[in-house]
Amino acid sequence: MLSESLVWLILFAPLAAFVIIGFVIRPLMRLVIPVAAQEHGDDSTHSAHGRSILGGSAGILAIIAIGVAFVLSIVALFGSIDNHGDSPYIAHDWLTVGNLEFTIGILMDPLTTIMLVVVTSVSLLVQIYSVGYMSHEDDRGYARYYAYMSLFSASMIGLVLASNIVQLFAFWELVGLSSYLLIGFWFTRPSAVAAAKKAFIVTRIGDFGLLLGIMYLFFHQDAFTAAGLNSLDIVDIYTAVDAKIIAGGVATWIAAGIFAGAVGKSGQFPLHTWLPDAMEGPTPVSALIHAATMVAAGVFLVARFFPVFEASETMMNVIILIGGFTALFAATMGLVATDIKRVLAYSTVSQLGYMMLALGVGAYSVAIFHLFTHAFFKALLFLGSGSVNHASGTFDMRYMGGLRKVMPITYASFVIGGISLAGILPFAGGWSKDEVLTAAWNGAGAIPAIGFWMALLAAGMTGFYIFRAIILTFHGDFRKGADAEGIEDTHGAEVHLKESPIAMVFPLILLSIAAVGIGFVVNPLFDLGIVPQHWFGHFLGQGPVHVEIEDFNVVLAPIAMLVSISGIVLAFLMYQTKVVSAEQLGARFKPVYILLVRKYYFDELYEDIIVRRFFYGGVARTLDWIDGSIINNIGKFIGWLGANVGTALRQLQTGQTQEYGAAISIGILTIVGLYLWFL
Repeated sequence: MLSESLVWLILFAPLAAFVIIGFVIRPLMRLVIPVAAQEHGDDSTHSAHGRSILGGSAGILAIIAIGVAFVLSIVALFGSIDNHGDSPYIAHDWLTVGNLEFTIGILMDPLTTIMLVVVTSVSLLVQIYSVGYMSHEDDRGYARYYAYMSLFSASMIGLVLASNIVQLFAFWELVGLSSYLLIGFWFTRPSAVAAAKKAFIVTRIGDFGLLLGIMYLFFHQDAFTAAGLNSLDIVDIYTAVDAKIIAGGVATWIAAGIFAGAVGKSGQFPLHTWLPDAMEGPTPVSALIHAATMVAAGVFLVARFFPVFEASETMMNVIILIGGFTALFAATMGLVATDIKRVLAYSTVSQLGYMMLALGVGAYSVAIFHLFTHAFFKALLFLGSGSVNHASGTFDMRYMGGLRKVMPITYASFVIGGISLAGILPFAGGWSKDEVLTAAWNGAGAIPAIGFWMALLAAGMTGFYIFRAIILTFHGDFRKGADAEGIEDTHGAEVHLKESPIAMVFPLILLSIAAVGIGFVVNPLFDLGIVPQHWFGHFLGQGPVHVEIEDFNVVLAPIAMLVSISGIVLAFLMYQTKVVSAEQLGARFKPVYILLVRKYYFDELYEDIIVRRFFYGGVARTLDWIDGSIINNIGKFIGWLGANVGTALRQLQTGQTQEYGAAISIGILTIVGLYLWFL
């Protein structure tokens, strides 16, 4: 088992990279590079490849830091296996408020170690890929990019390692800050700035719910104290659930607050609107957000507090309905999207819905298994879209076509990722998605059944939209130019129709290998010798959550795969052979098509009706009128009263003694009269 100091190094290695790059390397660039250019007539600090020594060191440092974190995460995983999932680390006292102790610590259970491997491995490959993808950036932008990426990775690692909910919330907010910085990385683009603000504001809505859940949990500290527990310590929360301190309505309200935070971060309905717009950031950022960090944080949060959710049947049913509906709802929008990254973004929202559905039906290990496989094939697809953009100069699939001829490695890797996403066996996504469907099918009652049918229908749509993207991007002829007449290219850039550089291709090859076989290798149906049967589920079961192993359903799996294949066949009929006309189909169902293209008008609902008309035009204007017409006038009246009340009293101050004597006499007679009257 790793020593505690080495576990902290998993967090502090990328965090140190952020500090060094952001506060040492970038300030040095401001001083060194301009001086060198002025004295020597050029920038003598640059290497032969055009990247300055300082700029290149930023990327190297970030990659080394996350590489160290990855190696230590692998060691931590094997240590946790040897330790049977127990966390040997003791939390350290931070401060005490009343009878509540705030601590800083590490919770190294099976969920933590698996998430560490996911986060660090995908982050490492994304940062290696970024060396090629971000090569056009100047040194300062390049260093700023790697500083933000290091902060992003460190924030997610800190979130995963946290042993108490306050520590978790601090890193939770850092993840949100990092995503804001990276989505708006190209801050000179108005669309990027708007997307960053949108992501930040929408996720804050969910985070407010999470904060309310934490506060409600803290409200019950007295009951925890009586049992010798701390309401903020995650392990003590598990104990409180077992002891029925958290049960019934209490469990429901705490779980509702936690789930609100997860809905925001994981882009679940109805807080899904920020995620497609987040594509304005660099493509490697999109890969990291969608595969291993921000959106995975929501699923991780529900999994981390799964015992609390299990104590509330109401919230489990809510999760099923939200997860199943999100899986279907997002898939419908992916059917018509023309931006390849937005197709993948809707796919991410849909797949996260599958994970939430699995958690709702109680299939804890299945949800994490799908999160695990999804991280690799979704990172592969996003990085593949970046490779395509690097060649074609656009993300609009209407401008693409024929790229398989000039980009064979990117094409092969994208097809592998697409097959895995569609859930076709024996690719990785097939094993985990089938387990999600099996768990929903085996669930008791009508609500799991509703979730199952929504997820099954979404599976067919997934096969359609991902192979529609493959055909439009890689098949046929390249459509840049006359064939694309009338289409506005919003991502215009130079066209270089050739395979991407090795720094970009190498991560694609590694992720392709993972997308093919990692699902079965990690969680095999039979004993492989080195890896026991259903190892993944049994390992997660060594943690605080009881795990039911889902056996392979030999009937349901082929049916689910046929549904996905039917979607793939339809995509070929519409876009490859064109036996079915996509244009005629769109014209026949034009209202539905427009509804999907406009994303069910949710942006208009939120931004126009709720924000501008209701809050600004209604609530804000009403409050402004109350403030200006009532509150201000009350203040003015009080001021006038203070200034003028003395006017009446001043009339009594005449200075004549006889008037004062008469007033005193009248007062005395009045008091005596009242006394005699009531005596």
